[in-house]
This record gives sequence, C-alpha cells and structure tokens, in this order.
Amino acid sequence: MGRKQTREALMQVVYQMDLNKNFSKEEVSNFLNNFSLADCEVDYLEESAYGIIDNLDTIDKSIEEYTEGWSIERLPRVDLAILRVAFYEIVYRDDIPTEVAINEAIEIAKKYSAPDAFKYINGVLGSFVRANEIYE
Repeated sequence: MGRKQTREALMQVVYQMDLNKNFSKEEVSNFLNNFSLADCEVDYLEESAYGIIDNLDTIDKSIEEYTEGWSIERLPRVDLAILRVAFYEIVYRDDIPTEVAINEAIEIAKKYSAPDAFKYINGVLGSFVRANEIYE
C-alpha cells in the first residue's frame, strides 16, 4: 500500500472519529487494529491523525472561514474529513507539497463523495492557499 492509500485510510479514520465524536489516540489505535498497513504507513497515519486531533479547532476554524457561509455541521461528513486531512497537510506537513495535498483531496473526493464534491473541495482549498499565499 502506498501513500495514496494511506491518505485514504487517514481520511477514513478522521471520518470515523467525527461520526463517533471521539477525536482520541485510542480511536486511532482501534482503527489501526482493524486495518493492515506497513510500519512506515502506520507512522504517517498516526503522526497525521494525532496532528489533526491536536490542531482540530484551528483546522475547523480555517475550514469554516473558507467554506463561504457553511458551518462545519452543515458540511457532508466525508467532505469534512477530506478537508481536515488536506488543511492539515497544507499547513502542518512540510514534506507534502501543497499541490499534492490538493490533488489527493480531489482524488479522494471523486472516489468517496458526491459526483461534484471534488469541485467544491478544490475551490475551498484553492481559496485558502491563495488567501494565505501558500505556494510551492
């Protein structure tokens, strides 16, 4: 399994934590106990999931700011999980180029969300990147 699939697994664990209203390291461990990943992939998933947990309030405030009047509660849960992963990667992961984080979010949305959701996610992420002058 590669980084693309591991990123999908990360989105799934973020989605699961949101549904369970339990953003905890225990929830990440429970997910990993039921998901087969290589050690390097477990490291990426754990580090990223813990980073999202630790920065959830900041990430969610940024998402709300760039979703043009949509509150976190109104967003489809899958789209919210995708956005949380992408915002985390753009802001907190120096090893992931911004364009990769955006492209991967779009691809995950095409696979897991409504048919046109990827356009919305691309627009939100593009607005965030332009407003914060995050270019690579």
